[in-house]
Amino acid sequence: MEYTVEIPYTCGKANRRMESIIHMSSMPNCPKCNSEYTYEDGQLLVCPECAHEWSLEADNENVEDTKVIRDANGNVLSDGDTVTVIKDLKVKGSSLVVKQGTKVKNIRLIDGDHDIDCKIDSLGAMKLKSEFVKKI
Repeated sequence: MEYTVEIPYTCGKANRRMESIIHMSSMPNCPKCNSEYTYEDGQLLVCPECAHEWSLEADNENVEDTKVIRDANGNVLSDGDTVTVIKDLKVKGSSLVVKQGTKVKNIRLIDGDHDIDCKIDSLGAMKLKSEFVKKI
């Protein structure tokens, strides 16, 4: 089943009426919000609902986006790495401070704002942001 939608709009002071015809069935759904109302704009596909833009080549490749977590120096981090804290960090909700130079062993990478889950000696389990550590 193919849908054809005519969208009239005016352009500038001349109020010229222009019509665009969009064939909805030939366009893939948005990969971000799964909206069916996507359209082509040059070489990009655009979703009007979430404003996500992507290329048709990237859509055809079906490449899975794996999040790469990097430290403050740009080194790629992985599970089990040992890192060092590069600045004093206040622990939210307490008067404790993670001092600069604190060595953190056996980190686990997680999704979210704080992307490192770890256990620091004398402080216990906590989450850190990767921008405040460097890989040893």
